[in-house]
Amino acid sequence: GKEITLLMQTLNTLSTPEEKLAALCKKYAELLEEHRNSQKQMKILQKKQTQLVQEKDHLQSEHSKAILARSKLESLCRELQRHNRTLKASEEGVQRTREEEEKRREVTSHFQVTLNDIQLQMEQHNERNSKLRQENMELAERLKKLIEQYELREEHIDKVFKHKDLQQQLVDAKLQQAQEMLKEAEEKHQREKDFLLKEAVESQRMCELMKQQETHLKQQLALYTEKFEEFQNTLSKSSEVFTTFKQEMEKMTKKIKKLEKETTMYRSRWESSNKALLEMAEEKTLRDKELEGLQVKIQRLEKLCRALQTERNDLNKKVQD
Repeated sequence: GKEITLLMQTLNTLSTPEEKLAALCKKYAELLEEHRNSQKQMKILQKKQTQLVQEKDHLQSEHSKAILARSKLESLCRELQRHNRTLKASEEGVQRTREEEEKRREVTSHFQVTLNDIQLQMEQHNERNSKLRQENMELAERLKKLIEQYELREEHIDKVFKHKDLQQQLVDAKLQQAQEMLKEAEEKHQREKDFLLKEAVESQRMCELMKQQETHLKQQLALYTEKFEEFQNTLSKSSEVFTTFKQEMEKMTKKIKKLEKETTMYRSRWESSNKALLEMAEEKTLRDKELEGLQVKIQRLEKLCRALQTERNDLNKKVQD
């Protein structure tokens, strides 16, 4: 748990996924090196255990030989006792009995010395056996601890791989979110472009219409001018007609001024629409550049994801091996 916490803190201090991946690879290499050292140490301990087992088997064989020699000596002792009884029961001379007694004493002393040596060897063998048993127990405990450490490291490596999978899923989710935002921006830009194009077309149509109206009004003005000349010729005949015609001329002048103002207004609107359309084209160019940059980033992220997946597969194969 402490190693995982320290590893997570170390990864959180890093900013880019490449640095995090490099830190994970470095940590994995350290763990792999520790695992190899543990395997080497385990092999050495197993070899030592095998040697101790062989020594134990040798000592057991020597112990069995000593027991066999003891049984032979016990059989000799019984034979000697039987021989002593035979000597006691015989009717030989005292000298011969004494000689046999001396021989019996020598044999008994020699047997006692041999028996003491055998008991001493048995005690030494028992001490060595107890020491070997204690060493075997200690080796078993150390092997058990090594196996537990190996299992803990395997669990730690599994957790690291799970964390790496979660990071991969997070990168995929961010990539998908960036693609969705890019798609929404393109749709919004297209809608704005269509709206401005429609407004520009409408403004152009209104401008054409106003031009037609202006031409028509100019034609009417020319017609009224002709009429005015006719009326001016007949002005001497009717002052009232002249006054009425003058009023109509003023009305037509006001109407023409009003139409000129509207034409100017529509022309300004048309120019502003053209300007907005140019700005939209520039913005589209910038958006296209941003889109190309995002596509390049997406391609880099996809390459990084593929590299991470390949490395993850390699690491999984290494762990399985």
